[in-house]
Amino acid sequence: MSALWGKRILVVEDEAIIAIMVEEMLIDLGASVVGPAQSIPIARNLVETESIDAAVLDVNIRSDRIDPIAELLRARRIPFVFATGYGASASSAKQDELILEKPYTSDRLLGALTIALGGRHSAVAK
Repeated sequence: MSALWGKRILVVEDEAIIAIMVEEMLIDLGASVVGPAQSIPIARNLVETESIDAAVLDVNIRSDRIDPIAELLRARRIPFVFATGYGASASSAKQDELILEKPYTSDRLLGALTIALGGRHSAVAK
């Protein structure tokens, strides 16, 4: 059983194929997926109305930065990881926040979310 078993994970991703892939990975790891949200307003609504244990945030959503959602999650103390294909410098991650570089595997996703949730995992997120 993975560290994500039973966890509710918000996915914010505007590329449908990637969103489906992440959703399938999370389900295979035993998590429930909230979303996926394909826009900032939808993501904001889900954060404000759903029970969420952690989140995977694409850095750019329809040419908009994910920063407002990251700030909302920080304020609610909900852990998250940034996902980006543009390298670590593309995100607004704080020192202790993880960046998952695209493309990533299920094991790297599990590792990053496990660390974000306060656990340990041998996979390296970056």
